[in-house]
Amino acid sequence: MNLAKTAIERPIWVAVSIVLIFLLGLLSIRGLPIQLFPDIDRPHLNISVSWRSASPQEMESEITDPIEQEMQGVQGLKSLVSNSYPGFTEIDMEFALGTDMQRAQLDVISRLNRVSGLPDKIGGPYVNNYSSNDTLTFFFIQQLPGAKGVIDDHQALIEARVKPELERIEGVSTVAVEGINERQIQIRFDPYRAAELGVEIPVLASRATTGWDVSAGTLDIGRWEYKLRFAGRYDVETLGDKVVDWRDGLPIYLRDVAEVRVAREENPVLRIQNGNTAIAAQIFKESGANALASLEAIKARVNELNREVLEPVGLHMEQSFDASLYINRAVSMVTANLGLGVLLSCAILWLFLRQLKATLMIALAIPISIMLTFCLLKVMDRTLNIISLAGIAFAVGMVLDAAIVVLESIYRRHERGDLSKAEAALEGTRQVWTALVASTLTTVAIFLPVLLLNDVEGQLFADLALTIACAVTVSMLVAVIVLPAVAARWMGHETLTDPYESLWQRTTRHVIRWTSTSRQRWTVITLMMSLPVLATWALLPKMDYLPDVKRDAVDVWMNFTPGVNLKAQREEVIDTLITRLAPYMKGEKEPALKNYYILRYPGGAQIGVRPKDETRIKELESLLMKQLLVGIPDTRVFGGQGSLFGGFDSENGVSLLLQGGNLPELYQAARASMGILSKDLPGAQIRPEPSLDFTAPELKLVPQDRRLAEVGWDRTPLPAIIQTFGDGLRVGEYFDGEDRLDIMLMGQSSANPDELKAVPLATPSGRIVPLGELLRVEHDMGPASIFRADGRRSISLQIAPPAGMTMEQVIDTLKNRSFAAIRPLLPAGGELRIAGNADSLQQALDNLGTIFLFAVVILLVLLWGVFASIKDALLVLLTLPLASVGGVLALQLSGLLVPLPMDLLTIIGFVILLGLVVNNAILLVHQTRTAERDGMSRQLAVADALQSRMRPIAMTSLTSIFGMLPLMLSPSEGSEIYRGLATVIVGGMSCSTLFTLILLPAFLRLGEQVAIPQPLRQRA
Repeated sequence: MNLAKTAIERPIWVAVSIVLIFLLGLLSIRGLPIQLFPDIDRPHLNISVSWRSASPQEMESEITDPIEQEMQGVQGLKSLVSNSYPGFTEIDMEFALGTDMQRAQLDVISRLNRVSGLPDKIGGPYVNNYSSNDTLTFFFIQQLPGAKGVIDDHQALIEARVKPELERIEGVSTVAVEGINERQIQIRFDPYRAAELGVEIPVLASRATTGWDVSAGTLDIGRWEYKLRFAGRYDVETLGDKVVDWRDGLPIYLRDVAEVRVAREENPVLRIQNGNTAIAAQIFKESGANALASLEAIKARVNELNREVLEPVGLHMEQSFDASLYINRAVSMVTANLGLGVLLSCAILWLFLRQLKATLMIALAIPISIMLTFCLLKVMDRTLNIISLAGIAFAVGMVLDAAIVVLESIYRRHERGDLSKAEAALEGTRQVWTALVASTLTTVAIFLPVLLLNDVEGQLFADLALTIACAVTVSMLVAVIVLPAVAARWMGHETLTDPYESLWQRTTRHVIRWTSTSRQRWTVITLMMSLPVLATWALLPKMDYLPDVKRDAVDVWMNFTPGVNLKAQREEVIDTLITRLAPYMKGEKEPALKNYYILRYPGGAQIGVRPKDETRIKELESLLMKQLLVGIPDTRVFGGQGSLFGGFDSENGVSLLLQGGNLPELYQAARASMGILSKDLPGAQIRPEPSLDFTAPELKLVPQDRRLAEVGWDRTPLPAIIQTFGDGLRVGEYFDGEDRLDIMLMGQSSANPDELKAVPLATPSGRIVPLGELLRVEHDMGPASIFRADGRRSISLQIAPPAGMTMEQVIDTLKNRSFAAIRPLLPAGGELRIAGNADSLQQALDNLGTIFLFAVVILLVLLWGVFASIKDALLVLLTLPLASVGGVLALQLSGLLVPLPMDLLTIIGFVILLGLVVNNAILLVHQTRTAERDGMSRQLAVADALQSRMRPIAMTSLTSIFGMLPLMLSPSEGSEIYRGLATVIVGGMSCSTLFTLILLPAFLRLGEQVAIPQPLRQRA
């Protein structure tokens, strides 16, 4: 207690310290990065490879599978999923938390270099180490109506001016520009003209290049040294003059059989914003960046770029998703609830104390504790986000606990009249010092296991645990250092009257009477120990993963029927959507739209729509799903109001993986499974990935070896010839001073298979034969894409639960009903498993179960040390079931008004309860044992503890409850995140406070030797 004594003797030091804390707190607030959520590290690496014209099966067998086989041994690898599309494959690698990602990336690159047998002329492999979880914001650069040319013509401007300017902003790590159709040199030849002139396509392919410039060193001529350089490269303008063959002594120029031009490739990736063709700019943030400051800087810089760079050429850059709106809204909401919690807590203090000085002295702990907590957050390099701010709001009532106990003890000691104010302040603090340290240690120790969680959940909850632990620790220091110094100077001669003293006396008499006999005690113990356990088990809500926090947007995913070409997708789907959304975008129909985007990708599209009036989001959702997106040919639509956490199935969806080697059988099983799931989970949206339409049409060209030999060919030149009649054959590369352009040899497209078979070919034999004589054309079907999970072909059925159904209920339905019907449908050797967040939920529950047990053990050890008695430590712990049933009851009662499922954040509320509810029990046990050591009988000691500690118990409990009440009752958007947690704490604290006053005396009076009725002491 030297600290308290020093503070009382040197109050000026205390005053200076308080001023410094406020100044440093304000500086810390200004310097803390502000984000929506804490930084959550989800280690990912992404490998992408392109191979022009390859089918999904070829991408899988020649590229995806060899790479996956090599990647299996990467240290720290947690999961491996891939998608093989026509001409492109993407492999996503997820790593365990704590993995050294720099080392992992080097290992991945090294292993890629060891993969043998990859095809020539592939693009990549490329390794990226950022994911969508790092996205700061999303902008679209759209071409304004009436602008000349196409938006792709401005690629150089965007790459040179826009992208670098944004990447220079503090907090921005990189900017990914997507949706640009790359330029290429297209050599479009006429196969009929080529055949007429006797030009073979393989010869044309070998000579239709721009050539090379070659340096040949130097040559000394006289006293001068000349560099030798062979200028052998053709320009695009002169490439048509290149001789590709000779006939009858006359040259055949490239221009005689082909047209050479620079054009844009046709890309399946298309970006539309507000009806205009656009280029997407996805901006990624640096870890620990001040998201709010970065967003404001980005918006300011974009305004300058629009004015100075983009609008003069007919472009405009507009933000799609503005996270700053949600950050500001969340910060304002939590701050308002924090302020309301402070007022309510102070009102409770006044209700019990009825003295302004005493109320203000205790309330002084709130601003000091909060400011010092901000300082600690800054020192520990944390961020301000809705989780850490909620932790501060939760701590408002908790930081008063220590101050209430200390001041109540100081006043009680001062009222005896035998000590000065300074002596009473020191003695009163000394009397409760042990119990205060014990209660603080138990509260803080509870959070240690949470901080040790190293999964995604641990990262999310760490800020909450850390903030509350810091605030409670600081509040204890404030109570034993600042409060005694203030009380010694400011405490008057008035007594601290208790307006509810008669209530405490009556309650004490009732409790003593109810526990007066051994039979009564055991009855109380049996009922209060068994009923809460049974009630908790019976009423425990089903689990979700994380709170389902909605945002003011409707997100839609659209699957295209495989085989529909890009032109038809644009005209029949994209343009139809633009036309239907136009009157809402112009405000001619309601609800008016703020903006919308359409992102087309291979096999489907994603659509995001935002209303001007955020309150009409449900109306917009109904309009889209029931009218605007209905009747569009060759599409399947899934979606609803967007989640702040993102994704089709938000945070509480379930992914069901069907795995097997036989693709047709696997697709058939998945289609049947869709019907089973729709029946078992009525109202759920089920989105297959990839699409279950195993109907991508193929023309399989089978070589006729004998006929090929007759014309002087084998199979070797045929693949290149066929490619020229498809997407084109890459024959070289050309550098124009800015970009490297692919040189593509392309034949005229055919309207139907018969036209393709009729294409004439010049052959080495000198004869002209139709392509159909050399190849047999067969019609076939194949997958539009191939999805693999952990090295096996898979189909993922992503289930978004219907309203009112939790993730745990979905999982139970799948395991108890659906699995039995689906398993027989799988191919031989097939596997069925639950993945995604459902798998993460089970892992998190296992971790939290261990954490909960570990927290109880820590409590037991600490209490054993405080009381020097394992028996007393166990007595305190036995009051915990009362808190759990209170939390569960509060969830059930609140759920009658607002759906409130159990989720991981709610479970953290039960962990927090462990540290809170034992404080009351610690006070009672400590006071009882102290009174017994002073010579009181067991009965009188228990009665004295109840009567003397009931007011501080009621005050600390009610200030904690009312401090959290605004977070529990707040109707604001985003309050869903911690409403369940607040409800559990409010319910648990309320129930525990009421019934601990009965249960604990029953425990304490066990073994009482003689029960002699004595009048209870009347307290002044």
